[in-house]
Amino acid sequence: MPEALEVSMVQSVAGTLDGGRITRARPYRAPHHSASMAALVGGGLKVRPGEVSMAHLGVLFLDELPEFQRGVLDSLRQPLETGTVSVARANAHVTFPARVQLIAAMNPCRCGHLGDASLACARAPRCAADYQAKVSGPLLDRIDLHVEVQSVSAADLVLPPPAEGSAEVARRVMAARQVQARRYADDTARTNAEADGDLLEAVATPDDAGRALLAQASEVMRLSARGYTRVLRVARTIADLAGAADVGRVHVAEALSYRRRVPSS
Repeated sequence: MPEALEVSMVQSVAGTLDGGRITRARPYRAPHHSASMAALVGGGLKVRPGEVSMAHLGVLFLDELPEFQRGVLDSLRQPLETGTVSVARANAHVTFPARVQLIAAMNPCRCGHLGDASLACARAPRCAADYQAKVSGPLLDRIDLHVEVQSVSAADLVLPPPAEGSAEVARRVMAARQVQARRYADDTARTNAEADGDLLEAVATPDDAGRALLAQASEVMRLSARGYTRVLRVARTIADLAGAADVGRVHVAEALSYRRRVPSS
């Protein structure tokens, strides 16, 4: 109920609340890559919440990530870090909630055929480096899971369905959320994503083998302090999904596998 009230209040301020009734659905927002900074983080003469606030406690999906203006993308860095966005204007200074699950998608390069020598452009692989560089390192550091997905062929479309479908995954996620709700019942955090400082250390400190792996990986992968913290949160969530009471080496290893490695200079 508290989360429904938060979502409904944002929609009320934006003037999109349906019939003045409390909404029970988590928001999903997918702005076009031509969206301005004001559209994404909020603004205007009469300050209104932007897409990152309209997606509060839901999903903000950014397709074709490098096609967004770099300044627009970098304006998301503070909301992703704090869960709020502050909009300053001459006549107003307003803070909106912005606790979102950011999901972004992008091609490896502009032509989209980097892995296929017969279709890739003549500038490969340089074109991929230039294209991916449009997204800043600090923003990428705030994205917990980096997953490369191979292109789908026509033959893939006739394969049998996976052994575990969406309904089964949803049940595992719901069970993990219930575990986290009990864990943080007496704290200000609601999920692992909001745990920080001493609280995160208390709930997500790995076992000895996990700590050794994380220490070694921090040096090899050149993890920032932010990256280190985010690995702990992801490892704790992986352990929750597996039904494990404590964070072990296997959970840390999986969390590290999702981090984007900083290239050597």
